[in-house]
Amino acid sequence: MAKIRVVVVDDSALVRSLLTEIINRQPDMQCVGAASDPLVAREMIRELNPDVITLDVEMPRMDGLEFLSRLMRLRPMPVVMVSTLTEQGADITLRALEMGAVDYVAKPRIGITSGLNELAGDIVDKIRIAAAAHVRRLAPAPSATGTITQATPATAEAPRAPLPRLSTTEKIICIGASTGGTEAIREVLTPLPADSPAIVITQHMPPGFTTSFAARLDSLCKIRVAEARDGQRILPGHAYIAPGGRHLRIDRSGSNYVAVVEDTEPVNRHRPSVEVLFKSAARVLGPNALGIMLTGMGADGALAMREMKDAGSYNYVQDEASCVVFGMPRMAIQAGAAHEVLPLKQIAPALLNRLASNPALVRHRI
Repeated sequence: MAKIRVVVVDDSALVRSLLTEIINRQPDMQCVGAASDPLVAREMIRELNPDVITLDVEMPRMDGLEFLSRLMRLRPMPVVMVSTLTEQGADITLRALEMGAVDYVAKPRIGITSGLNELAGDIVDKIRIAAAAHVRRLAPAPSATGTITQATPATAEAPRAPLPRLSTTEKIICIGASTGGTEAIREVLTPLPADSPAIVITQHMPPGFTTSFAARLDSLCKIRVAEARDGQRILPGHAYIAPGGRHLRIDRSGSNYVAVVEDTEPVNRHRPSVEVLFKSAARVLGPNALGIMLTGMGADGALAMREMKDAGSYNYVQDEASCVVFGMPRMAIQAGAAHEVLPLKQIAPALLNRLASNPALVRHRI
């Protein structure tokens, strides 16, 4: 089987050396080139035609975001960003994901050698995922001012009937996602009206990144978006994101639903885990839940989504053609968890139509 060919782009000779060594230790991949800046990388890409690029952000002559923007416009290919584990690094990484990067690795600011070696398994896993990812020229992303620069056709044509005034605030939308999920979640949330039912979200992310992710979504959406806090009441018109490195589940406190944020062991190798959120939805919400499974690698949340369906939830799953990685959605479909399998751009319109036409969320099975 042909090896995954990787070009490493980083201005640090140490990081280039470490990443090259980590990659070359794998039997299924090879570092075919290492560039100190994007201009050198550009020539390497032309000559070597790699399958995946790892790309640093802060580099001389041209920063990583500018290079990524040009690359995805002229020669789209799988890119794994390597950014520092800081608030600024998180903001830059989210912009890179908007531009089409498949995934990212958060490198430590100090202890680079030990830190990257500890992350070796995560790095090579993400390179493998990137090599198999669907990479495409993306539609224009939201502008920095929080406005959409250009409506996508599906969003522009989507029915925007206002939601009925529901007699209860019990309905909750539960979303799970991993690789490619930051942009998929944005696509689902931005069309939702301010009086949307409450939304709870688990996106696989490390500590420090979900704060920036929530703030970014909050600037773009009509609903309010924030990291979930332990014990807070889950309210309509709000979205709650599992903090990086901590599980999020739903529980009851009297007549209210509340968020539970906890540091228990990883589930399916993940913390936060979609399985944890969806299992709590099946147990606590039953038919008051709507489930959405978006792009991601692996099977996290698939069996729990079937539990949600069996408990009365109505579930949407993203289709293969619109996924960056068709792992978690595929497993949810195979588990029999899906009522509808839809392109990403059709999920929010379908959800709005269902809420508008059927506020009681009558149980329905395919």
